[in-house]
Amino acid sequence: MSYEVLARKYRPSNFEEVVGQPHIIQAIINSIASNKIHQAYIFSGTRGVGKTTLARILSKCLNCLSSDKPVTKPCDSCTVCDEIKNGRHLDFLEIDAASKTGVDDMRELLDTVQYKPSSGRYKIYLIDEVHMLSTSSFNALLKTLEEPPSHVIFIFATTDPEKIPKTVQSRCLQLNLKTINRDNLEAHLQNVINSEKIKHDKNSLALISDSAQGSVRDALTLLDQSIAHGNGALNEADVKALLGTIDDSLVSELIGAVVNGEAEKAFNIFYKIEELTPEYENVLKHIISFIHKVSLEQVLKSSNKEPIRNMAQSVDKEFIQLIYEIAVNSYSKFSIHPNPKEALEICILRMLAFNPLASIHDKTKSPNETLSEKKNLTQPVSNSNKTESFEIKQNIIEPEVKPNSPQPQSLKILSNQDWIAFFRELKMSVFVKNYYGNFTFLKMKNNEIHLGGDLEKNDIPLNVKKEFENICTEAFKAKIVIKLEQSITTEGPLQHEEKENKIKQEKAEDNIKNNDAIKNFMTKFDATIKEKSIKPIN
Repeated sequence: MSYEVLARKYRPSNFEEVVGQPHIIQAIINSIASNKIHQAYIFSGTRGVGKTTLARILSKCLNCLSSDKPVTKPCDSCTVCDEIKNGRHLDFLEIDAASKTGVDDMRELLDTVQYKPSSGRYKIYLIDEVHMLSTSSFNALLKTLEEPPSHVIFIFATTDPEKIPKTVQSRCLQLNLKTINRDNLEAHLQNVINSEKIKHDKNSLALISDSAQGSVRDALTLLDQSIAHGNGALNEADVKALLGTIDDSLVSELIGAVVNGEAEKAFNIFYKIEELTPEYENVLKHIISFIHKVSLEQVLKSSNKEPIRNMAQSVDKEFIQLIYEIAVNSYSKFSIHPNPKEALEICILRMLAFNPLASIHDKTKSPNETLSEKKNLTQPVSNSNKTESFEIKQNIIEPEVKPNSPQPQSLKILSNQDWIAFFRELKMSVFVKNYYGNFTFLKMKNNEIHLGGDLEKNDIPLNVKKEFENICTEAFKAKIVIKLEQSITTEGPLQHEEKENKIKQEKAEDNIKNNDAIKNFMTKFDATIKEKSIKPIN
């Protein structure tokens, strides 16, 4: 006897064995128990979730000879159940719409509708992939579908219900099957493995469940392949090699390097992934999935995986969304790229290029650019409340200090006005500015800058904190530590800037409204000034 594949061997024979569709099963069982059986059903859902299987079980329930009326659980021992299971029952016609799309095929089928069933209660027509029927075929079916003989039931299975005409959908009871979640799939595979007495480890089943993407048939097919690949056993290494998957730790390290702006480290990890000869499209899927989990953890705090929790705590929410968009955009164009490896490399490069935190130690600029930036970044800042002044030499790029060059003047911040002036001269990412711009200067002791503000509203990610401390260290030419304390913020740099802008705006509006020439023009032509159209000159 030839080998029977697992997907066929473990096909459910009754509703109790169906995996992950309790809402559909309950609806069908209730309709049978109350003798309210619909004339036509549409089972819709992705591949391998049980559309055809449910149709066959329903057919057995309606025609089972174990009772004088339809049953909710077929006996699987009578001739009708056995014949439907093996696809040879005269009153159960299973038609493939992909091969019989024409109107002539539909007319031939409808000619048999008038004849009563030979041995069962109902004559059941199961049309698989019904959305592939032609428009003429659907039109020919409409009248019979609306008023079929009492002994006829139509069951349509489809992966694309939107292609079924609304006129057909309105005549049917539509039941949408869900994809199966990973836990249910893994439990189902565990039962199959136990029945087959296959040696295995838990991680291998988890990998297969992930790769199946909610399809029971795909999971069982992959399980078959994995058993053959492992010579009758399942182990994690063989399953990874078969599926072309990579270790989650490598993805975590890769994203961590990207977040920290460490280009060389990111590509060293990528080369490790390359040695595993994976499918690069699957690698990008893993990256997208990992970033998605980090985003959820930042909001829901529900992950039980330490790498995801650590990443969520250390990365800014906006930046995670940015690299997620870059990854998804790269995936959408993956199929048209001539080289999959290059497509993934350019995705990583884009993440690094758009990383505002990567500029802390950027050494890629030419000497001319570096010299120009040094001139622009070295500017005196006046202190309106004190007679003394200080000079800020802020430079994100590592300075080129010549042996005989004079050492920069040391900086001191004595007041909040000094802090605001210092902060405004720093070159930083928008993330740093939006976080630390809301804090007020409290004191500076040795190499510690103490800032006050609402710590609950300003939960600063570790990488943003690291960037700001590096920026301050560069400015002071000494290791600076930022200490945050809970306090009532009076006026941080952002509030000061907002106040300045408001004063400028009011001054600009007064200048326009009090200008005699403009007032005469408005009087002469009965004109008005458009609201919010006046802008101050920077």
